[in-house]
Parts: sequence; C-alpha cells; structure tokens
Amino acid sequence: MKINGIHYRTIWPHPSDERTIRIIDQRHLPHRFVVEDLVSVQDVFTAIRDMHVRGAGLIGATAGYGMYLAALEASDSKSIDECIEKAAAKLKSARPTAVNLSWAVDKQLEAISTGTSAREKISIALQTAKEIADSDAEYCRRIGEHGVMLIENISRRKGGKPVNILTHCNAGWLAFVDHGSATAPIYAAHDKGIAVHVWVDETRPRNQGAALTCWELGNHGVPHTLITDNAGGYLMQQGQVDLVIVGSDRTTYTGDVANKVGTYLKALAAYDNNIPFYVALPSSTIDWETEDGVKEIPIEQRDPDEVKLVEGWCEDEVKKVRICPENTPAANYAFDITPARLVTGLITERGICNAHRDSILKLFPEKQKR
Repeated sequence: MKINGIHYRTIWPHPSDERTIRIIDQRHLPHRFVVEDLVSVQDVFTAIRDMHVRGAGLIGATAGYGMYLAALEASDSKSIDECIEKAAAKLKSARPTAVNLSWAVDKQLEAISTGTSAREKISIALQTAKEIADSDAEYCRRIGEHGVMLIENISRRKGGKPVNILTHCNAGWLAFVDHGSATAPIYAAHDKGIAVHVWVDETRPRNQGAALTCWELGNHGVPHTLITDNAGGYLMQQGQVDLVIVGSDRTTYTGDVANKVGTYLKALAAYDNNIPFYVALPSSTIDWETEDGVKEIPIEQRDPDEVKLVEGWCEDEVKKVRICPENTPAANYAFDITPARLVTGLITERGICNAHRDSILKLFPEKQKR
C-alpha cells in the first residue's frame, strides 16, 4: 500500500543493513508515522507483546524475522541450536491467541535445522523470513481477488449503488505485510471502480478501527464512516449494511473464529438480520489441531488500563486520560469466539468455502489426517 505516494510494507529488512529489521510502529498511528528498527530477539518480542505490530499475518512475519535475528545472536554461542530453541520459546510466549506466531516460529525451526553451520543457518533463516513475508502479502492479494466477487454481486443487485460493508477492528494491510485480509476485497473493489462504503467499528479498547482502519481507508481514498462498536446492530436493522467482512487471529479447521472481542456480537446481529458474514484469512491463520474453538482457544487478557484509559491527540501531543473512577476494576479480554454456525463463509487464498470441516478440508486436502 502507499503512504504519501510511497509504497510500504509493514515489515522489511533495512536496505543497507540486513541485520536490522524495520517496522511501522503502529502505536503512533494515526497521528504520527514512525518507523522502528528491531535489532534483537528482545526487540521483536517487545514489538509483538506491546503491539508495536499487531494482526495475525504481521505477527507471524515479525516472528519469522525474529528467528532470523535469533540465528544471528546464536552464531557466537557454542550451542547455537539450543539458543535458537530458547529464542523460539520466548517469541511464542509474546501473544497466545494468534496462531500465525507459532506457525512462523515452527516453520523457521524446521528450516534452520537443515543448516550445517552458523553461517548457513543464518542464511536459511533470512531467506525463510522473507518467504514468510512474501507469501503473506501474496495470499492477501489472492483473498482480494476471491472476495471481490461477493462485492461485485451485491453491486449488480443494487444497480451500482454503493455496497455498504461493515468491518471490525483492523484486518487491513497494517495487520499483515500488505493488502490485508478483510480489506483486500474492499481495496480490490474500489480499485475496479465499484462503489463501496465501509462502516468502521471504533474497536474499543485500543481503537484499532478508529486509529488504523480509518487511516488506511483514507490513504487509499475508500469512502468510510467511523461508528461506535455498539451501532452495528442498529445499522443492520435499518438495512444500511449489505455485507460484513472481518479478519481472524485463529480459525479452527471446523470453522470457529477467534477475532478481536466484539466480533461475536456482530455475527449475532448479522445472523438475526440475514446479512452475510464473511471471515477473510490466509491459511496460516487456520489451526489444524483445534476442533472446538469456544472451549480450546486461549483468550488473551491484556492490561486493564487499556480499558480504563483512552489515548488521543490533544494540544499537539498524544495524551492518555482516565474514563472511570481511579480504583475501578476492569477486565480486558482481547478476543472472542464466533461459532462456525454464524459464519457465512471463509475467504482464503485458495477461494471461498463454508465454515465447516469438510468444506475447509476440500480447499486444503493436504491437511486431511491419514
């Protein structure tokens, strides 16, 4: 995607020093555009844990580069493999819900193990990290190609009038390496000249919808309107939503979807109003081991201060203010689970399928358990 006419990915090696990995520090958006350098495993761990980067695909890509930095750090050790294993465990602990994190780390461990020297392991780790990032961007591009058909069909039925799409949180290019998942079909439709309008949930408590999705859509010129999280159901009742597309941090092979908290409520409202509810995700987000998402997917609980404080631009600087009595207890569940029965379909890089075991495995037959 482009920012002020310049193409950016969300993560990339420094052009003059591949021992440094660069990211867009999303904590500062939309008020400031800040590029941060990561030079150690600890830097990567902090960036993932403290949400300098966030979103399933980008977390995976960042972890991939983190394993490359781990190989660099371990090259001076007498036990390089042990050091890499320790770094892998550390990175996996940064965020528990997004399955892309462990997927990328395990992919790196398998690749690095084929190297016979420190230099070879480092080279393999860098190449694998680049491949993880490239495939994430390519898969999201394909998600756009498949998902745009849904928008085209609605546009034809409406005689070319704007297609109103509701999304939740940020599943845009900032959540991946490029293009995004939920936004990929939207960008593809807009670029084809199809009239679209996006209802953007603010997404409390961290406001990724307001801060990130609105920033993205605005930079790309896509018409959009920011709404409170609780307004979506009303808009659906009033016939102002044609389609819901959200992302996913982990989807079971049976179709249960873990996504930013509040997604389940949008799915219920869509179901009650006969509005199609789609989840866009690359296959790296599919959990091939977990059957029952409601019972088995771990839900991250974050700092209560994210609920009790809000952050915004005030008098030429970013400030935090408290919105409740100082000693108020707060719970901060970061994700919820949308059962497969509420999901109209999954938009993947291989096409669209039902949120059902048989339909998912038909798209990914290599995952059939023998």
